[in-house]
Amino acid sequence: MIKFPFYTRRAALVLTSMVSILLLTCARTKVHHPMTESEILAFHQSILTIDTHVDTPLRLKYEGIDLSQRHDPHEYNSKLDFPRMDEGGLDAVFFAVWTPQGARTDSGHSAIKQKALDILDLVESTISKLPQSAEIVARSGDASRLQSMGKHAIYLGMENGYPLGTDIENVDLFYNRGIRYITLCHMTNNELCDSSNDTTEFGGLSPFGLDVVKRMNHLGMMIDISHTSEATVEQTVAASTAPVIASHSCSRAMCDNARNLSDSLLTLIATKGGVVQMCLLSDYITPDPPQDARDSARAALSKKWKNIDRQPVANREAYRLEWSELNRNFPRELPSVADAVDHIDHMVKIVGIDHVGIGTDFDGGAALSDCFDVSELPNITKELFNRGYSKTDIQKIWSGNLLRVFSQVEQLATSH
Repeated sequence: MIKFPFYTRRAALVLTSMVSILLLTCARTKVHHPMTESEILAFHQSILTIDTHVDTPLRLKYEGIDLSQRHDPHEYNSKLDFPRMDEGGLDAVFFAVWTPQGARTDSGHSAIKQKALDILDLVESTISKLPQSAEIVARSGDASRLQSMGKHAIYLGMENGYPLGTDIENVDLFYNRGIRYITLCHMTNNELCDSSNDTTEFGGLSPFGLDVVKRMNHLGMMIDISHTSEATVEQTVAASTAPVIASHSCSRAMCDNARNLSDSLLTLIATKGGVVQMCLLSDYITPDPPQDARDSARAALSKKWKNIDRQPVANREAYRLEWSELNRNFPRELPSVADAVDHIDHMVKIVGIDHVGIGTDFDGGAALSDCFDVSELPNITKELFNRGYSKTDIQKIWSGNLLRVFSQVEQLATSH
């Protein structure tokens, strides 16, 4: 951050010239604009805000959450509903249709494809019953249109390309069902590519994965490289004719986690015009402080459920329940909004203000000490103001950058 000392009127002309030169030579300069909390909240409520990754369909499926009612996040496994979206000034979200990795066989692919379709059916049924509050949308301009109507925009993304199997026609199928980005993989490899948390299998994209990238470009579907290996990111950016996104990723320089993006990958994504949406999952923001009892319990659980992503559905569900219970018994020390915004600061320093956004991962494990659910999202805006980000900067982070990429992806598709 560049800070200018207080100066008198006599020195104003000289220092104003110096400031002008600095503004022209620096990629970006923060200027502090003192605002009251009420002014910050009013500003936050006035701008268009988009969260590119929430796992709320999981809460619909497993807890039967009623999105029209306000839930206490400390009593329910729920970080999002429409009343809390109103409180937190969140206008639009991408509901992630997440599926766990399973058997890479014809039967496995068929079963998980149906599961993804069932989740889409559930989301569509849920939102159709709340027409005054929200609408499922598919175009980049829809979020602004619904904001003007006082309604929430629900976009659809697919987290894990596993339901595509090995059939390229499934890309079209899910596009026609409203999916507007696909996270190519999740925590393990699939038929598309290598994951950041698995061994090297393809050395990046598989031949089928490359076909998927090209098909997504053709249709106008955003390509999401969160969860993928470094080689997959590099090859995807090179192969794509459109900018790519990371729907929920942080900076590896700030927190050395395999899921986070190195400075070189951040630069690569930005050079192609893409955007990285900063995630609020604790383990991606700060290293997990050691807790002997919890760490022993985790080790025992991992040993009991070895290679859980490749086990039957019933085993994965049992593991999920045991993992949730373990985390309730041994809660992690949560990082703060300030810790999260440190990632934004770093990414802006590396790639500039035009390539950073927010994808919280709420309902998928994300939580901060002072931003525990969507109702507290204004605390991020407050922190950004306190660090000297301008209103224009903050609007870009909350929606402008993502919508630019989304629109470009649409435009490039129509030019084919």
